[in-house]
Amino acid sequence: MKVGLFIPCYIDQFYPQVGVATLQLLEKLGVEVSYPTEQTCCGQPMANSGCEKDAVGVYQNFVNTFADYDYTVMPSGSCTYHVRKHYDIIEQTSAVQKVRNNTLDLSDFLVNILKVKGFNGEFNHQVGLHLSCHGQRGLRNANASEFTTEQSGQTLSLLKTIRGIRLTQLKRNDECCGFGGTFCVAEEAVSARMGIDRVNDHLSNGTEILTGGDMSCLMHLEGIIRRQNHPIKVMHVAEIFNQAAL
Repeated sequence: MKVGLFIPCYIDQFYPQVGVATLQLLEKLGVEVSYPTEQTCCGQPMANSGCEKDAVGVYQNFVNTFADYDYTVMPSGSCTYHVRKHYDIIEQTSAVQKVRNNTLDLSDFLVNILKVKGFNGEFNHQVGLHLSCHGQRGLRNANASEFTTEQSGQTLSLLKTIRGIRLTQLKRNDECCGFGGTFCVAEEAVSARMGIDRVNDHLSNGTEILTGGDMSCLMHLEGIIRRQNHPIKVMHVAEIFNQAAL
């Protein structure tokens, strides 16, 4: 299996440890991973800003970069969703269709391709899971409380297998954090209020480590945590999985 690793812009610029953890985790699991240096951006920021036609060149570069891989893996539900769902505006060549179909979020790849059932290591912390809208509702990597009160999902199932972990029971476990890409710029007051609500839910229920599969959401929440000096650490699930993978 030949896997290409895509690292989103904000991880590359601000959270490189998440990219390193993703690579280390995949290698521990025996995956042959390459990081093609031709990669740039998936094009999501331009599309979110109403300039999707201007992103066509970026889309095509992504396809050209990853077309020869069996799978493209990303530590990001939002970037994964964008490639799978928004690359429909370019010509649907066999290469485009292959890349769209075989681009997967990290947890999806672990559970459904590698058939990982869990991890044998320890992580002795109270962990609160934030479910991103793109991962949960877009990619259907977790259920939604509009339909059921039962919590499930690929990331949650893997976290539950780690020894010593205590998972936070939130009042509203799948509510949006308010980031929403350029929404946080265009509607900053609403975005900040939504983020504050999410952080307060974690605070009131004892979260020590706030995690999730989308560093963009976590970046938004971490900004609020830092400004308000809350005793919560933010980690991407790749970092937790990597620590727990022996």
